[in-house]
Amino acid sequence: MKGFRNPDRLTELLDREAIRDCIYTYCRGVDRCDEASLRASYWPDATDRHGAMADGPVETFISKCVEVFKTNPRNIHQVSNILIEFQSETRAAVETYFSAHQRAGQTQVYLAGRYCDLFEKRGEEWRVLDRVVVYDWVAPGEAPAEDEVTRFGPRSPIGCAYPHDPVYRIGTK
Repeated sequence: MKGFRNPDRLTELLDREAIRDCIYTYCRGVDRCDEASLRASYWPDATDRHGAMADGPVETFISKCVEVFKTNPRNIHQVSNILIEFQSETRAAVETYFSAHQRAGQTQVYLAGRYCDLFEKRGEEWRVLDRVVVYDWVAPGEAPAEDEVTRFGPRSPIGCAYPHDPVYRIGTK
C-alpha cells in the first residue's frame, strides 16, 4: 500500500522514530505498571478496541489496566514488524506485531497478534488516536506454583513495577 511520502525525508525519518518510541513507551507502561507511560502513548480522546479489556474510549482501557496493576501482574511485551504508512503529514496507519506473556494470579497466557493503529501528530508529538488489537494466537496455561524468588534463584534483580524496577534508576547514581 502506497501512502503519503513527505518530501522532507529527514522529517519522515524523525516521525518514524517518534512513532516507534511511542509503541515502546506503551509496552513499558503495560509491563512496568507505569500509568504515566501508558497514558503518554495515547491522545486523551483516543479509542481502543482491546478484546476483553475494553472497546471504546481509551480511558476505559487505561482504568482497567490501573486496576490490574494493583494485582502485581507479570507482563512482558515484545514488538516487531512495525510497518508505518503515512497518510498525511499528521496521520499514519501503523501495524505492529506483538507477542506477550501475561500472568495474573494463577493463570498465565501467551498472546500474539497485531496492534492496528491510527497515529496522529499534534505539534511535534505522535500518539495513538485509534487502536484495534488483532489476536492471531493465544495459548493459556497455569502459572508456576513456586514463588518468584524460588523460580528465579540467583537471577536478580527481578523485573518489577514502577517505580521500583531498575530501569527507573538508570543514570541516577
